[in-house]
Amino acid sequence: MTTRGERLFNHALLAVFAVIAVFPMIGIVAQALQLPDDLDFSSFGVAWREGHFATYLRNSVIVTLITVVVATTLSIMAGYALGTMRFRGASVVFLLFLAGLTIPTEAIVVPLYFDLRSMGLDNTYAGLILPQVAMSVAFGTFWMRAYFRSVPPSLVEAARMDGASSWTTLWRVLVPMGRPAILTMVVLTTMWTWNEFLLPLVIVNSDEALRTAPLGLSFFQGAHKTDYSLLMAGALIIAAPIVIVYVFLQRQFIAGMLSGAIKE
Repeated sequence: MTTRGERLFNHALLAVFAVIAVFPMIGIVAQALQLPDDLDFSSFGVAWREGHFATYLRNSVIVTLITVVVATTLSIMAGYALGTMRFRGASVVFLLFLAGLTIPTEAIVVPLYFDLRSMGLDNTYAGLILPQVAMSVAFGTFWMRAYFRSVPPSLVEAARMDGASSWTTLWRVLVPMGRPAILTMVVLTTMWTWNEFLLPLVIVNSDEALRTAPLGLSFFQGAHKTDYSLLMAGALIIAAPIVIVYVFLQRQFIAGMLSGAIKE
């Protein structure tokens, strides 16, 4: 049992780290609003128009939404199969998924580009989405397999004794129970997909209309190197959607992180 002094020390330490984390964001907001000299929101309007962020945000929303939906569905099904079923080659299949977690994007991006170009998928939404789905499924399968392995076998057996098929057991019994773990995976996949920069940079090399938000911000930065208020306004515009997602799902995200979802 912690003493009052220990609790005070813990809260003080957390407060220090919170200040360290928040202070750069305060500086960015102040620069975008041109504080303390003035309170001016015009930088956001100028950045929005000159940076074409409406197009870039639309592209990021499309890519992120499709990637998250497809990767989450495939991860749940693969994690269920590897976590609750016993079949020949299951360990080998799981090791292949783990291998996908160990290979950095930088090591495969060049051959990946030539493969996509040979299939006519460069400068397309499919070329942006498919590689990110594959990378997300590697992590998602590992995450969901751990959750399904933590489910009491008696629960699955009871569902089957009641006549539920494997499909029904998954979607009617286990998925509702695993909502915190699934939402945690969704938040992480959303953040990773939204912030992905290297793949869009390589794959979308000639069609400006397909640039995602981080890639568009990079080109915007190159055109406004010295106008810091515009740069900070652009950065806040790009960061706002993912911050909103986290704010709305933070309770479930923390619950999933603390519920032992990755414990065997």
